[in-house]
Amino acid sequence: MRIVVTRRIPQPGLDRLKEVGPVRVWPHDRDMTRPEIIEEAREAEVLVTMLADKIDAEVIKALPRLGLIANYAVGYNNIDLEAAGKRGIIVTNTPGVLTEATADLTMALLLAAARRLVEGDRLVRQGEFKGAAPEFHLGFDLQGRVLGVYGLGRIGAAVARRARAFGLKIIYHNRRPNPELDRELEAGWVSFEELLADSDFISINAPLTDETRHRFTLREFQAMKRTAVIVNTGRGPIIKEADLAEALTTGLIGAAGLDVYEFEPAVEPRLLSIDNLVLAPHIGSATREVRTRMAHLAADNVVAFIQGRRPPNQVI
Repeated sequence: MRIVVTRRIPQPGLDRLKEVGPVRVWPHDRDMTRPEIIEEAREAEVLVTMLADKIDAEVIKALPRLGLIANYAVGYNNIDLEAAGKRGIIVTNTPGVLTEATADLTMALLLAAARRLVEGDRLVRQGEFKGAAPEFHLGFDLQGRVLGVYGLGRIGAAVARRARAFGLKIIYHNRRPNPELDRELEAGWVSFEELLADSDFISINAPLTDETRHRFTLREFQAMKRTAVIVNTGRGPIIKEADLAEALTTGLIGAAGLDVYEFEPAVEPRLLSIDNLVLAPHIGSATREVRTRMAHLAADNVVAFIQGRRPPNQVI
């Protein structure tokens, strides 16, 4: 079976794919456009996709031989599952392997935003550091404060475990409470309104759904503490970026850290000039170990499909 990979993945994954079929890897260091995906994969039975690839009904219709979409990501909101299901196309993902790395980055963003680390780095590099002073470059304490986790799944729970080591108290909002995690993390389920009002820090770790899209807008920022710090390593469109820019520049909230963006890779222009904001280039899973394990998982799904077995990480 012919396999098309929309962007180069770590070599061990490619080597495994080449054992079961001819592999065509997009040779350019950029995302493929919709027409390019259609042209490259028109005769392919297997398509290995990135989260940035929009595999909608139009693309699926244009790929008549396609039997498997192996997404090189945990999320799969880039794929039209209904259109794939109607065609009998299997969709897989790469879950579990990036939990700890993403939780590490979440805490890095939270700490950097709370302690104004990026601002300080820039100040020193520009030669503006004139020595420490009692009221110079003040940030926010973590000890004894409240972290509100929006989406206490695997990654959210991993963030909460790290946060407890910094002396943070944990509250969270999911559709429903999780008594097991309540006991482990000494956490408490709260309503969304309580999460906004009571949190000193908010970590967004939810998937992108119709319910979570634009869940954080100007109205929500107005309901938060003026000193609140919000971090998003979930999905970009959960925050309305224009409203976040307004909240940060008018002092509605204290600071923010982002690893994902509403219109990725584009970023709301106003955000780029805001000092109390830390911006990372979607690197939640960007460690050598994690990206290699993701390549192995994607290849495992493809190999199982070609060999007539159920892929281990089948979504539909």
